[in-house]
Amino acid sequence: MRIAEFFQSIQGEGEFAGTPSVFVRTTGCNLRCWFCDTPYTSWEPEGTHEPWQQLAERILACDCQHVVVTGGEPLLQPDIVPLTECLARAGRLVTIETAGTVHRPAHAALMSISPKRPNSTPTDVLWSKRHEALRDRIDVVARMTRDYRYQLKYVIDCPEDVVDVDGHVARIGGITPDRVFLMPQGTDANELRDKTAWLRDEAARRGYSVSPRLHIELFGNRRGT
Repeated sequence: MRIAEFFQSIQGEGEFAGTPSVFVRTTGCNLRCWFCDTPYTSWEPEGTHEPWQQLAERILACDCQHVVVTGGEPLLQPDIVPLTECLARAGRLVTIETAGTVHRPAHAALMSISPKRPNSTPTDVLWSKRHEALRDRIDVVARMTRDYRYQLKYVIDCPEDVVDVDGHVARIGGITPDRVFLMPQGTDANELRDKTAWLRDEAARRGYSVSPRLHIELFGNRRGT
């Protein structure tokens, strides 16, 4: 597996926000969101190759029950399947962070799906076409919500984005509002605070939740946190 980062911190987003976790960040992504906060896994990929067995040993050596496999897009890597199965057998609670464009039969106690909506499309001409062609896999997202315990986590930049989320949730079908998290876009604590203020009202009207971005609020937008 090609790995960009391995570290311990707290989960900053979604249902398990605040939970101590081991993070395994893979390199490689089929999308190019303009607001990507980990360009070293997509636009400018970095990382070293490591056998999944060796990676599993490193994870299990950490005294931490929660493991977050993120990216990039971790489901692009075939070895995520044996890695997550191994972690599950060892009693670890695994969250997979995915954009919901690729399906593999990996193990996940929580499939954290962040569908990339039109507000994610980059201005780069070449990548905008590829991004648009790949980002909206409603069939994959719907399958994940049937096969796994899931959360849907949407990046929100303006109020119009919330209306788009409503339509996307309806297209998936069978989604209960409490599994939908609205997350403010931004890499600055003040920007996140301003957007969260109006997001709370939008979420409350729909029965959605608002996801914090605790890692940015606590540590700033830096790697390994």
